[in-house]
Amino acid sequence: MKTTLFDTSLAERFVRARPIGRGLLVCVTIALATTFIADHYGGPTLLYALLFGMSLHFLSEEGRCREGIEFASRTVLRLGVALLGARMTLAQVGDLGVGPVLTVVAAVALVIAMGSVLARLLGLDRDLGLLTGGAVAICGASAALALSAVMPRHENHERNTILTVVGVTTLSTMAMVTYPLIAGALELANAQAGIFLGGTIHDVAQVVGAGYMISEQTGDISTLVKLVRVAMLVPAVMVFMWLFRASRQEEGASTKVPMLPGFLVGFVVLVLVNSMGLIPEAMNEGMSTLSRWCLVTAIAALGIKTSFQKLAVVGWKPVILMALETLFLLVVVLGVVMVAGLGT
Repeated sequence: MKTTLFDTSLAERFVRARPIGRGLLVCVTIALATTFIADHYGGPTLLYALLFGMSLHFLSEEGRCREGIEFASRTVLRLGVALLGARMTLAQVGDLGVGPVLTVVAAVALVIAMGSVLARLLGLDRDLGLLTGGAVAICGASAALALSAVMPRHENHERNTILTVVGVTTLSTMAMVTYPLIAGALELANAQAGIFLGGTIHDVAQVVGAGYMISEQTGDISTLVKLVRVAMLVPAVMVFMWLFRASRQEEGASTKVPMLPGFLVGFVVLVLVNSMGLIPEAMNEGMSTLSRWCLVTAIAALGIKTSFQKLAVVGWKPVILMALETLFLLVVVLGVVMVAGLGT
């Protein structure tokens, strides 16, 4: 029997894809398992995926799964971040009004800058301060993954990313429980509570959970405010690229950060297309679901690539750093809500 050119080409593609398939299948399996656990027993899916992945760290040290794990931690991650754009429209931003939008923009910028300052004061790398500041200020683990993708890679790069994801997810879960109590103690109106919760809690899922604990109106407003913070991911990534491009040029490095990564372009395009109403509701929901699965899969891959031993030597300083950034964001947003009377 003769082997045609088409058959040969197909066989070659299969051989090339096979090493990726093994590792990717492991990551997808972890994503399925942790999503099932989170849906049925509660808790943060991303944190479960990270911990499950870390328990399989040995897979990253041998050859058969390594390519697939690397593929999941980079390509699948960037696809998931790009698909986040399907969650929001420009009209949603306009519906909030000028006050909450300006508050979000100012808070994001201040927290990222404060992260850099606090990192220096604690004797940590500026890179870690910027990464944790961006994660706390914008949208938690998703922001950490997106910002990490455009930052220079060094020996502590992946460890910093994992630390940030663990810390920001834990703090976000704590905030989901405690911040509604703060809103109740201060007797905030529904709209005020929505601005407060949406402007301070890190992850989208926790914002939704905390908002609807209080009322439907609070839940709606907190979700919109949170989506404005998610939109800040675009300028933040561009600023990060500019910062690290300048530092590499100063150091005379030959490697450059790309001007506009594909996942960022995809994010912006989806926001614009969704704003024009060109994405059917069913497709929009499907893209949002796919985004979530991609991010969980990528987190599982990052967990596999990281060992408990490497994290153990870091100490408590990064935890203190993220706690201080979270507290600073709380004070800024709550102060503006109380003093300026937003939502009243």
